[in-house]
Amino acid sequence: MQLKFFCPKWGLESLSFADAAKKVKAVGYDGMEISASPNQSAEAIRVMREHGLETILMAFGGGDKFPEHKAKFKQDLEQIAAAKPLFINTHTGKDYFSHEQNCELIQVALDVQKAAGVRILHETHRGRFTYSAPATQHYFVTFPELRLTGDFSHWVNVSESLLADQVANMERSIQRTDHIHSRVGHPEGPQVNDPRAPEWKYCLEAHLGWWDKIVETHRKKGSQVLTVTSEFGPAPGYLPTLPFTNLPVASQWDINVYMKDLLKERYK
Repeated sequence: MQLKFFCPKWGLESLSFADAAKKVKAVGYDGMEISASPNQSAEAIRVMREHGLETILMAFGGGDKFPEHKAKFKQDLEQIAAAKPLFINTHTGKDYFSHEQNCELIQVALDVQKAAGVRILHETHRGRFTYSAPATQHYFVTFPELRLTGDFSHWVNVSESLLADQVANMERSIQRTDHIHSRVGHPEGPQVNDPRAPEWKYCLEAHLGWWDKIVETHRKKGSQVLTVTSEFGPAPGYLPTLPFTNLPVASQWDINVYMKDLLKERYK
């Protein structure tokens, strides 16, 4: 099985698609995961392809009220799928939508996936229908075909734990995961300040344990490719900054390259 590594466009917003492609190609990434507006999707894929890179595109929907959110979600998915990315990673629904409303959105994604022939994965993420490990289990029952982007840093944050008391929930979720976001969370936040720091080793080891199981699951079932995005976020926001300065305490770029190289060596 081949592992392919993707760099997020998140944090590289100041660069054009072409300049970002050159930067990530130079350090050994296989592609980029890009949150582009739907009308930029085709351009993003074209530029990445010109530089020998593959493209994962993201979708979000929009609107706080369900009817407008659903309509925008469907429209965005259809436009993005028409550009034919490797697959779509979507932030689906809201934690405050009802179970039935979120199910409607999952069904929309399944319908678009079938019509367009483009896989759609649902990221485990705070604020979405996948906001926690236990909340997500109910949707597995309703949708046996539901597949995830596993960003378990969010669940660590939401549960204020490394999920040691949710082994069964994690096992079921791992079985559903087709794409990894290799960000390391901690019980009080979705991102440690630097995964290379020894004080965060216990958090890194917990996440590595989940990623090891995802890789092993795909190897056992004969998957040809498994994708990983090293998705530590930028400052200000995800990456902590020094007070009064907005100066980041570490380099997002260096951390993401480190995570790529760490996992590439671990799973070679």
